Amino acid sequence: MDLFGDPAVWLPWTFAALMGLSILIYVVLDGFDLGVGLLMPLANDDEKDRLVASIGPFWDANETWLVLAVGLLLVAFPPAHGAILTALYLPVFVMLIGLILRGVSFEMRAKAPLSQKAAWNGAFFAGSLLASLSQGFMLGMYIMGLTWTLPHVGFAVLTAVFLTVGYSFIGAAWLIWKTDGDLQQHAVRWAKGGIWGLILGIGAISLATPFVSFRIFEKWFSWPEIGYLSPLPILSMALVGYLWWKLRRLPFVDDRWAWTPFAAATGLFVLAYGGLAYSFYPYVVPEQITIYDAASAPESLMIILVGTLFVLPAIAGYTVLSYFIFRGKATELRYD
Repeated sequence: MDLFGDPAVWLPWTFAALMGLSILIYVVLDGFDLGVGLLMPLANDDEKDRLVASIGPFWDANETWLVLAVGLLLVAFPPAHGAILTALYLPVFVMLIGLILRGVSFEMRAKAPLSQKAAWNGAFFAGSLLASLSQGFMLGMYIMGLTWTLPHVGFAVLTAVFLTVGYSFIGAAWLIWKTDGDLQQHAVRWAKGGIWGLILGIGAISLATPFVSFRIFEKWFSWPEIGYLSPLPILSMALVGYLWWKLRRLPFVDDRWAWTPFAAATGLFVLAYGGLAYSFYPYVVPEQITIYDAASAPESLMIILVGTLFVLPAIAGYTVLSYFIFRGKATELRYD
């Protein structure tokens, strides 16, 4: 297969890579701000304001990557878009309700009367919980091939719980970086508990994936393929060990290294995502439709690629700029 000579080959591959990158960035960035929302019930009233302030400048930029990923799926792989959304219509609907609830409560909690603030804090948590659980459920159903059987739904429920706890972990790691004092110490305690959900989630997905299809089993356990994949679990175990060690070296003597738990958590998400991408390639719908079968005509993809070359740098630039401007510890969130 001529990967870089035939447009019918390299264009679908390029769009699959762009879509995968967009999903990965979304999972990491919106994962931590969903995780911060999940931690709201564990914080006191003053800490809740700082939790929201820590994600205030970023959360809307983070969700832009989800819009980009879904847009690329729609225009570049229309049959796959239809198959995936048809199978996952209900959890997608629940996720959208959660994201809308988060957005509304984010604004209203700061503008509503003080007596209503607790209710909007609860709505913010509920929106975060709905979005996280639905994304985890969709991940589980995707791994199981988008077929609604009782065992597959049961596995999807497990991944929903594990991804939600994993989001709370990376959210706590973000708070370790972006806060100080008592809240930072509380975030460390939350991270120590949340890391177990992340480990169990990665372990469950890793155990289930090779048994979804014989093709994936061969990619994992035949030679030399097993050699290509082996760095992923080794690096993952090393990062887990580092996190375990780092979270127990507190309080931080030098807070300049407070970013390292978040960096290590991001590395774990990247490695887990890389393992999934390796396993399911070249299928965009597991064991049903490949990226080459689902791709739009090369002429259409070329036009879309030109537009993407303008849109992608704009989104990336906006994201980087927001993180650069609001670098440092989270301060009071103001709307005036």
